Amino acid sequence: MGRADARRARQGNARRAKPKQRKPKQDKSFIRRLFSWKKILGAVLGVILLGMLGFLGLYLYVDIPKTSNQDAAKQSNVFQYADGKIIARDGTVNRETVPLAKIPKEVQNTFVAAENKTFYHDSGVDLWGTARGILNTLMGHGKQGGSTITQQYVKNYYLTSEQTVTRKLQEIVISLKVDDKLSKKQILEGYINTSYYGRGAYGIQAAAQAYYRKDVEKLSVSEGAYLASLLQAPSQYDWTSATPTGRKLVKQRWAYTLNNMVEMHWLSPSKRAKQTFDSAVPKPPKPLPGVTGQKSYLIDEAKRELFAQGVDEKQFEAGGWTVTLGIDRKKQQALEKSVKHRLLDDLDAKQRKDDANAQLGAASVDPKTGHIVALYGGEGPPKHYRNNATREDYQAASTFKPLILASAMESGAKTQDGVPITPATIYSGHNRRPVVNSTKPFAPPNEDEHDYGNISVQTATNNSVNAVFAQMGADVGLGEIKKTAVSLGLNGERMDVQPAMTLGTMGASPLQMAGAYATLDNHGKKVTPTIVTSATHGEEKLRLRDPIGGQVLSQRTADTVTSVLTGVVNDGTASQAVKNTAYEAAGKTGTSDDDKSAWFVGYTPKLVTAVGMFGESPNGGAQVTLKGTGGGGRVNGGGYPAQVWADYTQAALGGRTGDKFQLNTDQGAWAAPTAVPTPSNTPSATPTPSTSPSETPSHSPTPTGTPTETGRPTGRPTDPTPTNTGFPDGGTTGGDTTDGGTTTGGDTTGGTSRGPGGGNGKGGLTDFN
Repeated sequence: MGRADARRARQGNARRAKPKQRKPKQDKSFIRRLFSWKKILGAVLGVILLGMLGFLGLYLYVDIPKTSNQDAAKQSNVFQYADGKIIARDGTVNRETVPLAKIPKEVQNTFVAAENKTFYHDSGVDLWGTARGILNTLMGHGKQGGSTITQQYVKNYYLTSEQTVTRKLQEIVISLKVDDKLSKKQILEGYINTSYYGRGAYGIQAAAQAYYRKDVEKLSVSEGAYLASLLQAPSQYDWTSATPTGRKLVKQRWAYTLNNMVEMHWLSPSKRAKQTFDSAVPKPPKPLPGVTGQKSYLIDEAKRELFAQGVDEKQFEAGGWTVTLGIDRKKQQALEKSVKHRLLDDLDAKQRKDDANAQLGAASVDPKTGHIVALYGGEGPPKHYRNNATREDYQAASTFKPLILASAMESGAKTQDGVPITPATIYSGHNRRPVVNSTKPFAPPNEDEHDYGNISVQTATNNSVNAVFAQMGADVGLGEIKKTAVSLGLNGERMDVQPAMTLGTMGASPLQMAGAYATLDNHGKKVTPTIVTSATHGEEKLRLRDPIGGQVLSQRTADTVTSVLTGVVNDGTASQAVKNTAYEAAGKTGTSDDDKSAWFVGYTPKLVTAVGMFGESPNGGAQVTLKGTGGGGRVNGGGYPAQVWADYTQAALGGRTGDKFQLNTDQGAWAAPTAVPTPSNTPSATPTPSTSPSETPSHSPTPTGTPTETGRPTGRPTDPTPTNTGFPDGGTTGGDTTDGGTTTGGDTTGGTSRGPGGGNGKGGLTDFN
């Protein structure tokens, strides 16, 4: 065998060698056997199949209802006084169905653009939006998720507004069948005519009358866009009563609607550019049929309150409710009579054009229950639609100052010299004194440019001295003051945190101010004025929020501020109007810039009433001055507002005039202080050098003596401000009086000595704000 043969033999033997053995297959894990992709796919397909079979069964089982829902048979709503006497019945259904052809095409398109751009092409159901809505319902997130116009029409006409999965599934099935049975025009017509627009208006014709006082065929595209925008939140988006946030949202919704119309080629860009929201702003609401005067204000406020507490607006307008108000008929009549006697009888718009500008609003609250017992909103529709008692567009002026003092005491604030702020703390009342450590330069004038010199906080409150409270605002901190004001019920959205806020430049309503002062009267426990005391629907009784809340101010702070405010009534800016009253009272006047608003907010141990007087042009409603009203000069808080308050309070209290404040304090005008107030060596109020003569008095020594206190007399409470001859500005003890004090003036309206009042012998103030 040659070498070649031997090599081939070796290679053949190698090929015949025993092959390598393969490793045996390992068993699959339990998880992989349980969740194989085939099984997962089969499970998913099975669920889909079951869902399809279930939906098919539901589709075959559920049919289009033969009749409309229960809203078609509406009932009356009954409103009644606290004693059960009926105020009014709201039983007329405000709806008039109109054919689609009567609605301008552009107005029709606003509803499609706002709610469902794909309406003309979809199957009547938005599956993704509906699924989202069902998920939100199951998660308890309430009314969320998208619906087509067809779905909303089905809900309006056939179903109810309840938020359940069953109702949502019914809506899907019926919507598919309705879309198959009816034309898109029929569905759109039904939707526009069955939707609720607020103001008791069902359907677009009623809405056109309620908001624009015109028939539907005369609506513009801007007006149509506003009505279409309303459907998302009728009460929140009603321009007349909307909050600043509500107004912002409805304007955004209006613009969104018109922009969608451009996108869908239903409105040209040039015509869109010409649309302004001003042309879409609605007119004030009209009263309910047969309801005029104060009744319309009472009912509107009751509705607003119920809707704010979660009552579905559409369900309420369907009727069947009995609503009891806390309004005391006798007090309501007394308030209306006092306004007529003390203000309206004094006005003559035919002889004096300024008299036509005067508007008055008032709210009276029981501080123990929080119930609104009387409310005056104006002369009432058709003379005046807007409720003056709840409007927030006029400045609160100096009625805000007690809240600054409350914030100072509650937060333990100190002056620039580290002296705790109390009613006895000495501040500078120099006119136009620059505020120390202000967030921006600020040197406000006092009323009539009056210079008070160094005075106590009590005296400054009595005479509403701007210079003192401007500095106190910087000492306390503007943010802290806003926090206190909001806790007492004022609207933080209307409060610009600027130095001028210390003068009450924020908007506030008489009702809000009544609530803030009621909290003071209630020893610091929060009072939220409430007009509805009971609301029932059939056998169901609505659970209402308690008007009395927790402690937002300490009792000592609240009672001290009350004590201070007795000085305003007895010896300050309101004393002339209420000097002959037979009851113990506290309160504060206020007059805003250019005399556009004048206020008095006062209270007794049993009753809190805020009276606001506003200058409003009868032509367009713009804010105007009150000067010249009644044939006089300026209108101040101590004038008409305090007079109305005093007259009403006397009548409302009746035989309860002997009630006394039970205050836990030893400070202020109500109680004799137990300690002598001692100004610091360099008072917080030390004037900053200025070229103004009033800022550089000829006699400006630092107070050297400790002021002495006058004891509390047995008669009317007095200002505890010390009698002192060592304060700047010369003179002896006063001068800031309405009668022109000279050497013995004092800070009173009659000229009797009461404490360190600026002492320059000028006097002659006609009003102290």
